[in-house]
Amino acid sequence: MSDLIGPELVAVLRRLKLSLILPTLPDRLALARQHKLPYQDLLLTVLADEVSRRDSNAVAVRAAKARLDPAMRLERWDDTARVTFDRALLQELASLRFLDQHEHVAIIGPVGVGKTFLAHALGHLACARGATVLAIRTDRLLKTLRHARLDHTVEAEMRRLIAVDLLVLDDFGLDAMDPTESRDVYELFLERHRAGSIIVTSNRGPDEWLATFADPMRAQSAIDRFTSNAYDLVLDGESYRQRLKPSRDRAQPTEEPRSTKKK
Repeated sequence: MSDLIGPELVAVLRRLKLSLILPTLPDRLALARQHKLPYQDLLLTVLADEVSRRDSNAVAVRAAKARLDPAMRLERWDDTARVTFDRALLQELASLRFLDQHEHVAIIGPVGVGKTFLAHALGHLACARGATVLAIRTDRLLKTLRHARLDHTVEAEMRRLIAVDLLVLDDFGLDAMDPTESRDVYELFLERHRAGSIIVTSNRGPDEWLATFADPMRAQSAIDRFTSNAYDLVLDGESYRQRLKPSRDRAQPTEEPRSTKKK
């Protein structure tokens, strides 16, 4: 610990749960002395560091609770990938105005083009804005509701799914649903209509989702509500997933070339 920080100050900061200030405090004190900063400016700088640190921690906690992949962020998207989509629309979605308006997003495209990546990236932006987010694969969501029904907690689980600001449903419309699952999805879409946003990723278009419901009437009602209030981001191209795959060249250290110099 720096000579600039006495044990009394350390004790007070720890008592106030501000001990994370300590690692950067010596540098701040030295800088204040060098530039002859007024006391109030020094105090503002130190407290601003703490606010920034707490904000970052809060975002990280929200993203972890949301089950978002930490690597899937918009700034990490590889623009050299041969994946085509409406870049202007993605920029609009990244503004999160759709979230403010309780609108939805359908990210449609073949397997591996980056649908989940972009959905999670938008989820991270929402977390940074302070929104509550939950990302879950559709089959796991249905399994969770099935188990909740067995232990009589399905109503609480549905309330949790309805309450979040942004629900990300990955791989929607892949498998046929039984009557109970169809009713659950119908209720979820109905309750979240104009009350919260949903991002759906699927390799099938909305017109093909109808066949996955056991009840055609509920299917039409749920899908009409979703599509009438949703942006369609359509992706096509080469597999983006292959770009995320670790390569042998990156996994192994480069060998030193053998010398060909004669002794």
